[in-house]
Amino acid sequence: MPECTKPKSTSPSSDEATANVFAQANEALIITDADNRITHVNPAFIELTGLSLEDVYATTPNAFLLFSRDAGDGAALVEDEVRRYGTSRCRVTYRRRDGERYPGVMSVKGVRNALGTLVRHVIVLADLSLVSQMRPPSCDVDYDALTGLPGLKLLTRLIQDAIEHADRSGQALAVCTLDIDFFSRVNETFSRRVGDGLLTDFARRIGQLLCDDDVLARVGGDEFVLLVRQNADEAFFQRLLAVIRKPLMVEGKRLYLSASMGVTRYPADKAQGDVLLRHANQAMYRAKQRGRDSFHIFDSEHDRWLQVRNEQRQRFFDALENNELRLHYQPQVDLQSGRVIGVEALIRWQHPDRGLLSPAAFLPIIDGTLLEVDLGEWVLDAALRQLADWHQANKALAISVNISPTHLLTQRFTERLGELLARYPQVSPALLKLEVLESAALHDIQTALDTMARCRALGVSFAVDDFGTGFSSLTHLRKLPVNLIKVDQSFVRDMLVDPDDMAIVESVIYMANRFCHPMMAEGVETLDHARALMSLGCMLAQGYGIARPMPPEALPEWLLQWPLRREWRDITAAPVA
Repeated sequence: MPECTKPKSTSPSSDEATANVFAQANEALIITDADNRITHVNPAFIELTGLSLEDVYATTPNAFLLFSRDAGDGAALVEDEVRRYGTSRCRVTYRRRDGERYPGVMSVKGVRNALGTLVRHVIVLADLSLVSQMRPPSCDVDYDALTGLPGLKLLTRLIQDAIEHADRSGQALAVCTLDIDFFSRVNETFSRRVGDGLLTDFARRIGQLLCDDDVLARVGGDEFVLLVRQNADEAFFQRLLAVIRKPLMVEGKRLYLSASMGVTRYPADKAQGDVLLRHANQAMYRAKQRGRDSFHIFDSEHDRWLQVRNEQRQRFFDALENNELRLHYQPQVDLQSGRVIGVEALIRWQHPDRGLLSPAAFLPIIDGTLLEVDLGEWVLDAALRQLADWHQANKALAISVNISPTHLLTQRFTERLGELLARYPQVSPALLKLEVLESAALHDIQTALDTMARCRALGVSFAVDDFGTGFSSLTHLRKLPVNLIKVDQSFVRDMLVDPDDMAIVESVIYMANRFCHPMMAEGVETLDHARALMSLGCMLAQGYGIARPMPPEALPEWLLQWPLRREWRDITAAPVA
């Protein structure tokens, strides 16, 4: 069997017994660092997926996991639950080395150090298809051994029967998935025996609220499903939540529980039984997102939107894997001297069916997700590789790279940047310039300041992009360790016809000059724009009037033609008022 860990010096624990348990566990185990990058897997994981540690090392679990629509926002929801509550659990689809996909369940637990800082995640991946195959062929599997309630297999048949009855009678039907909030804490605080007793009492209490034709089933540890044939209006579910909140006695103490519930109604949600369960489960996760101790009713339009979005995100992930992304470069010039001072790297997607796509066609899809980090690292690597090629051709041209807030504020941003720079030792770090949004810096100013300071120590400089679109602050302008401020193109483009935009541009340039920050204007489309900016004291510019973004192979010809453009040569020779 292949090795499943890195050398002992990188082992998550020096205790031999713990290492043996990790290696001999029947469940597939994955250990990731604080940024969710994989550091260790056990032999059970290798056997389950066919992937070795070398295949997945330093990647995120998203490399081989697809989050089910059951999980609502998927990876983002899991990450948020681990950060807030320490654990999370959701259904996934995992991809084997051969490309085949299988259903599974992922459980995540966050591990914190003595200071309370999240240092790693322990992930257990279970194969649902294997679980169903291992069940003994017995009628007992139709019922839960602890509570005596119907199990998932019987529940699925009961839901289908209820659908057929609803179709004949014209009556409505509601499926409600119920999950007890933070029930794992009960087992941790008391014992598994006490927890089992609570589950039995809980099931009995819920059952008292149901009518004879209604069904209560237990489908997981603290997961229940209600099949309600009565008039299940919102008042019914409010009463159900109120009943759940009533205290239970545990070892002479009052214990208060709450639950998150997801509801879907048939025939408004015209779907088969397994799909109704999935929709109810998705709505339950929405209730968790809203703070728990509540219920959420399934929204078919939102479900379709989530499905499309998840498919789009998966397609973008495939684009990263299949090398479909490209960098185009837009020149940046000094208006006064005419000198080309660098280029900005702008992402494009060379889609095999839809052609070359601009960022507006795909960046909103991954906004706020970990795919932003994956894309950011790809762009940094591609830009440094381009700088290395130019170095070999004796061409020194700086490249500016846009860094998203999600990427900038990750814990290992500086470390990963250092690793990428080390991969291209022939490239001077001074030729790499990082552009961060003003809003990114203001979102978490201290983290941004710390990260930017560490990057500057590596020799990399910063620019604040789209300045003026956020809550521009003199305090932040004074604090931010930036070498350049870029005026947003939305103001520059209309500055000649809109007095308000002209006033904003004047104010930003004035502030930047007062703090001795160089300025660059985006969106320079005409000579009149250039003249107006120079008169205000802004000498650096980029925009369609100078050059459109172009693939790297087109840049040498543009560099030859730029000095020959008489209209721009004349403006640079003209005196500035």
